[in-house]
Amino acid sequence: MIRISKKTLDDLEFDSILSHIAEYCNTDFGKSKALQIVPFNTKEQLHISLQEVFEYKSSFLNDTRIPNHGFDSITKEIQLLNIENTFLETSNLKRLASITRTTNELLLFFRKNAELYPVLYQTSSAIPFTKEVTLLIENIVDKFGEIKDDASPILYRLRKDINIIQGKLNGSFGKDLTRYNSLGYLDEIKESVVDNRRVLAVKAMYRRKVKGAIMGNSKTGSIVYIEPEATLQYSRELSNLQYEEREEIVKILKELTNKLRPFSELLIQYQDYLSDTDVVSAKSKYAGQLNAVLPKITENKELTLQKAYHPLLYLTNKSKGEKTFPQTITLDQNNQIIVISGPNAGGKSITLKTIGLLQVMLQSGMLIPVHEYSRMCLFDVILTDIGDNQSIENHLSTYSYRLKNMNYFLRKCNDKTLFLIDEFGTGSDPELGGALAEAFLEVFYERGSFGIITTHYANLKMLASELPNMTNANMLFNSKTLEPLFKLHLGEAGSSFTFEVAQKNGIPYSLINKAKKKVERGKIRFDKSIANLQKERSKLQKTTADLKSKELKAGEEKERLEKTNTRIQRKLESYQELYDSNQRMIYLGQKVDDLSEKYFNNKRKKELINEFIKIVEVENSKRKKQSAKQRTAEKAKEKKVIKEVQEKVQVIRKKKKEEKKKEEKIEAAKPKITLKIGDRVRMIDGKSIGTIDTLEKGKAVVNYGIFTTNVSIDQLEFVERKAK
Repeated sequence: MIRISKKTLDDLEFDSILSHIAEYCNTDFGKSKALQIVPFNTKEQLHISLQEVFEYKSSFLNDTRIPNHGFDSITKEIQLLNIENTFLETSNLKRLASITRTTNELLLFFRKNAELYPVLYQTSSAIPFTKEVTLLIENIVDKFGEIKDDASPILYRLRKDINIIQGKLNGSFGKDLTRYNSLGYLDEIKESVVDNRRVLAVKAMYRRKVKGAIMGNSKTGSIVYIEPEATLQYSRELSNLQYEEREEIVKILKELTNKLRPFSELLIQYQDYLSDTDVVSAKSKYAGQLNAVLPKITENKELTLQKAYHPLLYLTNKSKGEKTFPQTITLDQNNQIIVISGPNAGGKSITLKTIGLLQVMLQSGMLIPVHEYSRMCLFDVILTDIGDNQSIENHLSTYSYRLKNMNYFLRKCNDKTLFLIDEFGTGSDPELGGALAEAFLEVFYERGSFGIITTHYANLKMLASELPNMTNANMLFNSKTLEPLFKLHLGEAGSSFTFEVAQKNGIPYSLINKAKKKVERGKIRFDKSIANLQKERSKLQKTTADLKSKELKAGEEKERLEKTNTRIQRKLESYQELYDSNQRMIYLGQKVDDLSEKYFNNKRKKELINEFIKIVEVENSKRKKQSAKQRTAEKAKEKKVIKEVQEKVQVIRKKKKEEKKKEEKIEAAKPKITLKIGDRVRMIDGKSIGTIDTLEKGKAVVNYGIFTTNVSIDQLEFVERKAK
């Protein structure tokens, strides 16, 4: 049985979370329920609620969005249904039809999408599906909220008679309007309506000239409103018929209301179901604002929060465009209590509230702003002592109140408890209060409770370092500027930076030095050692962060190169396939050319055809049978590769042309040397060097030692000239 007190919820500002969720509700019933959310009593109910919110949130990303669940309250209608001889008006009936229709749509939706939303379907399957309510109402009331003419034979006859009389009345009134207007008895407005009856707007001076009943006059008295005598009889008949119509409508509504009375409990169930759905929807929308997730809920005693944000702080900073610092913290069997120390304003209290509030939110069926790899167990009891709880009404000091609270903790603490205590042991003599706080902490430790405390007491820091399953921690500070970094570091106690903070705030150094002399040397040295350790750790953390950053970049570069290599490998395979295909085409072309030459020489047509058929059959035996779709895909792939190769080759050719042009320019720029007998030369693109023996008519005889050759001068390249 899970028990979390109202005091704990107040300490953690849980009501602010509920107010935010209520804002996302579409209905008044949903808002009311949202403000009354408390942690679930059983694990079964909690797991169902969490899965409902998780599934609803996932629907925002799905094509199959969950239908509308909005409704108008039917509390008044249900009250009337439970009172005999009462009846519902058409506006009430429309609300009942609407809430039934909305519920049925949701039930059908979850039935069709049971695989996508298994838990929401399971919840909806407990609600009965019926169209009887809507059918009963829709048979009587039309879509405009009026009783249908055919709701009863009597109503049908009455409305028919009303239409006839209304027609006669309008005709008679129209005649009198035309007649008296032509005589100039009527005002410019001609007519008006008084007590739902059409009347003539007669000028006051002519009131005696118009026969009929005076129904009133204008404020100035210049106009008298008269109902013509001829229409009075029709008006009386119409009033009688309308009275009878209303009587018949009341009779019909009473009959319909009596038919709906048995559905009273079902309608209450529908209203509860839709308001519950509204709360689930609001929780999901709130989770979307927080980027919240459902962490792994484990049966083992473990609380591992990665990148955990305080939801209220996160949204406030988000609206201001400021950064919120997440916390990472772990509690398990080997680390059941954490003692956080360090200077004030470093984020110790907000860290406590973050852990407590996220735990309460989770146990109230809400997704929480943590990394998805976080792991959390459920606690039967969550105890908090956060903030100044001085009670004027009960004449209790802060310390007295805290002692009373600790006594309550001692009664409730067990191995299924999470306790969170801010500034543990303060409010009394440091030595005596610290000793008592140490005794309390030892009891919590022995009982296997999980907890986090913040303190400045050295003896509690020492206790945390001595006990195997208790850990020191501190909120990081910049050792030079003494600005908080809002990061929790496990494994070391934090220095309070008492004298450093005093010096930064302008307290004279002589006074600080005097204070230092009054404190035990051992304590100062201990605090200084802690401060030094924090400085060293800050340096190490920076180095570690740099190394991790480089490692991450190296990993990304490796991944990029692997992807490039894979892409190149695929291209090479495609090019190889294209090359093999082209080689086969060349081979076939050569065979066909050989046949063509053979036929050219011997003119044996039959032999040519036989040989050609053999070639075709051999090639066909190598082909695989493919569907039209496969052949199309294969050709498309081949075209793509050919196009790609052509593009690449075109680029290479262009590059070679440009290089050749550059070479030609360089050659052209070189001064031309007139070749002479005895010059050493070589053939262009050749390696062997020879000597010119003779020159005649643009040709030269070049002697290579073993042989001589006659070459055009244009094909020779100058190497060197023998000195005279």
